[in-house]
Amino acid sequence: MPRRWLHVPLAILAVLTAAPAAALFAQASGAASFEVASVRRDTSNDPPTSRFPLGPGDAYVPGNLFVAANQPVIAYLRFAYKLGQGDLLDLAGWVYSETFDIEARAVGNPTKDQMRAMMRSLLAYRFKVRTHTEKQPKPVFDLVLAGNRKPGPRLVADPEDGSCPGLSAALNARLQLGPVPCGAAGPLGAIQPGTGRLGGRRVTIAQIAGILKNPFTGVDRPVVDRTGLSGTFDFTLEWSLVPDNAQPPGPNQPGAPQAQDAGPGFREALQKQLGLKLTSGSAPVEVLIIDQIQRPEEN
Repeated sequence: MPRRWLHVPLAILAVLTAAPAAALFAQASGAASFEVASVRRDTSNDPPTSRFPLGPGDAYVPGNLFVAANQPVIAYLRFAYKLGQGDLLDLAGWVYSETFDIEARAVGNPTKDQMRAMMRSLLAYRFKVRTHTEKQPKPVFDLVLAGNRKPGPRLVADPEDGSCPGLSAALNARLQLGPVPCGAAGPLGAIQPGTGRLGGRRVTIAQIAGILKNPFTGVDRPVVDRTGLSGTFDFTLEWSLVPDNAQPPGPNQPGAPQAQDAGPGFREALQKQLGLKLTSGSAPVEVLIIDQIQRPEEN
C-alpha cells in the first residue's frame, strides 16, 4: 500500500484530538514551530532516508521542507538537540526500535539550526517530550599547547583590528582554505583521497575545540579549550582517515597506497599542523535529560 502523507496545521490537530492546552505551548509561547506537519508510524522494511543529514554537523539542503522516513525516534531527538551517536543511550527501548515518517513544512527558508528548533516543538507536541539540562562531571579532552608552546604553521593569528581581509596568496597557498566565511569553522572538502579536513576563518580556539568531537576525528568526548590563546585564527587541519593500527595494502597490489601516502593520523596532525594536543580531563558538562517521552497518536 503506498505511503501517504497527511498535512494538517498543528493548531487544528490539537483541536481534533482534544489535546491539553500544554500541547500548544509552541504557538502560545512563540517558540519556533512548523506551519504543517505529519507524523506516521513506519512498519516497512525500507531503508531510512532524510532530505538532509540528521547528524550534529552542518550539512544541509536549504528549503522549507523537513522530510525523513523510517527513522527511529532517537534520530529525531539527536537531530533536534544536536547530539551525537553516544548521547541519549538510556531511554525506553521503543525509542530506538520503532520508526516514524515525519514530513513538515516551515515558513520561509529556515537554517538547519532553525529546523532543529522547530523539531523540538514538534517532539514536545506529538511525542510529549519534556526535557531539562543539568551539569554533570564528565570525562573530557583538554585542548592544550603542544611541545614548543606556540601555534603550529596552519594556525595563523588574525589582525587585532577586527577586520577580515582576504587571505594573502602566500597564506592561501599554505592553508588551502577556500571560500570559508569569517566566523565559520567546520569540515572542508578533502584534497587527497582518504583524508579528513577541518578549517575556519577568524574563529576562536574555543570554536575549534567545539568541532573536534565527531566520528571522522575519532574524538568521542567534549573538548575544552585550555590553551590560554586569545584572539581569532585562520586554520586548516588535514589527517589520514586510515586507522593508526591499520595495515596498508602490500606493495605488490597495483595502485595500492603505500604507508608513507597515508599521512599523519588525527592527533599527530593536530600537533604538527596546529601545535595543539589533547589530554584527558574532567569537567562539568551540560547534559540533556529526557524527563518524558510518549508514543504519538496517529494523525
